[in-house]
Amino acid sequence: MTRSPVSQAMALYEAGRYVEAEAEARAVAAARSRPRDDMYAPLALSIAALATGAQGRHAEALAAYDAVLPAFGRIFGAEHPQTLKLRSDRAQTLTALARHAECEAECAAVARAATRGTGPEMPLIVAAARNGLVFALNAQGRHPEAEALAREALAAHRVPDRFSLVLRLGLARSLNGQVRHEEALAEAERAGELRRSLPEEQRHPETGAVELAVATALLGLGRGTEARLRAAAAHDACLATFGPDHRRTVEARALLDRIDGALSAR
Repeated sequence: MTRSPVSQAMALYEAGRYVEAEAEARAVAAARSRPRDDMYAPLALSIAALATGAQGRHAEALAAYDAVLPAFGRIFGAEHPQTLKLRSDRAQTLTALARHAECEAECAAVARAATRGTGPEMPLIVAAARNGLVFALNAQGRHPEAEALAREALAAHRVPDRFSLVLRLGLARSLNGQVRHEEALAEAERAGELRRSLPEEQRHPETGAVELAVATALLGLGRGTEARLRAAAAHDACLATFGPDHRRTVEARALLDRIDGALSAR
């Protein structure tokens, strides 16, 4: 997308300037709404959907994905990397709306389609879809399945990038879910090291995620005071970056309430 009509909107999104990214993307889409098969109009709308979700407006983001998906299929084709990426992004919005079984089914379908495909983008789409699948399995309490898939996906995707980061965080979440908090803490700390090594544009979407995983593990280990510091840092960072309605901000607030309850019960 470098030097394309959507490059400015994408740059704003990657910089974490989600309100501006949404506005720029919507302006591009409006300006290019004719002719019907201009590929940049739906691409701009997909960036607007990403930016909308990043502001915690998950239902609105899902509606935007649903509206633009037919255009992607028509212009790019059903199994084109752009279409599969859009489906993966949409599926992970479903889990933000607690529609975890739907997310699981769609991420599995996208991963299968991307595995059949060729081209340099397909392994990244497979990794993204598997991350969504790990998250959906964890959200349904199927932590051993999530652990097995996260380990398999990490073994297949050895590049130290954002996908490795989110898969490692999914692994930590699965270990916390199995009350294996020492292992979860170690994985979360590895994820933190990886996040610090990434360029800024890859760190933004995972704001607060490492701190949440660490805080959950610390709480499980009975280290409530330390856990509260990390959970509060996660909440503050998520609130500043994504706003109060984003799923991760809500999760951080719930974790803080759990920690406060545990501390007051001492």
